[in-house]
Amino acid sequence: MAGKGRRAAFLGVGRYAPEKVLTNFDLEKMVDTTDEWIIERTGIRERRIASDDQAASDLAVPAALNALEAAGVSPEELDLILLGTVTPDYFFPSTACVVQNKIGARNAAALDTSVGCSAFIYGCNIASQFIETGRYEHILVIGVETLSKLTDYTDRNTCVLFGDGAGAAVLGPARGDGGILATHMKADGSLGYLLEMPGGGSRQPPTHESLDAKLHYIKMAGREVFKNAVRSMVEAGQYVLDEAGYTGEDVDLLIPHQANWRIMSVVADKLKIPHEKVFVNLDKYGNTSAASIPIALSEAVEQGRVKAGDLVLNVAFGAGFTWAANLVRWE
Repeated sequence: MAGKGRRAAFLGVGRYAPEKVLTNFDLEKMVDTTDEWIIERTGIRERRIASDDQAASDLAVPAALNALEAAGVSPEELDLILLGTVTPDYFFPSTACVVQNKIGARNAAALDTSVGCSAFIYGCNIASQFIETGRYEHILVIGVETLSKLTDYTDRNTCVLFGDGAGAAVLGPARGDGGILATHMKADGSLGYLLEMPGGGSRQPPTHESLDAKLHYIKMAGREVFKNAVRSMVEAGQYVLDEAGYTGEDVDLLIPHQANWRIMSVVADKLKIPHEKVFVNLDKYGNTSAASIPIALSEAVEQGRVKAGDLVLNVAFGAGFTWAANLVRWE
């Protein structure tokens, strides 16, 4: 919940997506699937794919610079960079530090978070605490993924889902009565095995055997993830609405994690938010994990779907399991 003093607000947003487009028809040539099957079950028509020489930071930097320009904030004015990703450039240094160096944010602290698709909202909620207390003035929050590099393109159940991209936002003190009104974050590590990449860490370091067993790709129990995503996103969304004293009927725009249209539809129904107030760009990008919410938010602002005074509900669910939401009075 926001403190009694100043609030944190979104000062500017930006995004970046790689040029390469992978359509459902392209996937038909790679695995046993069809355009109709993918659209019916997910709502996805195409997704963006990073080139071989593009790492997460290469996507994050243009998104970050776009957000800084929109906010009218220079890199030197940043106090902190929070970057969410499960596909970092390296285990270390952090991708946040790589981005800090590339954009010249020499005065900013920098760190990565690894909470899957919830990462951008986690980052914004953490940033809001620093801003509310007056500790920091300007914080850059980035969500970026190159999930194509972890995707098994022989597994038809997962390869149709994921895409690459980056989104970013600059947060600072609200200038009026708007800003982040309420926040919520939660996790359940007991279910982490339902959505994971088993190989690559200290539990199962890279070996010839782990590579042959395809342990360095995304593994997902789709049905269980679906059920938990719906329940958790509804819980998070309802929590921040209750905390701020609003109902679903008051929301001007719902920006849910862009994973599956069926999930988004059920979440909207349970929160009593009409489908015409749900922002959807899943068809163009697929599931971009940590980048999902900020890319959608950036497009919504650009399209005029978010205007000053609007009540915006952001809600996501990700690996961990993690889930989070925030309710924003847009400035």
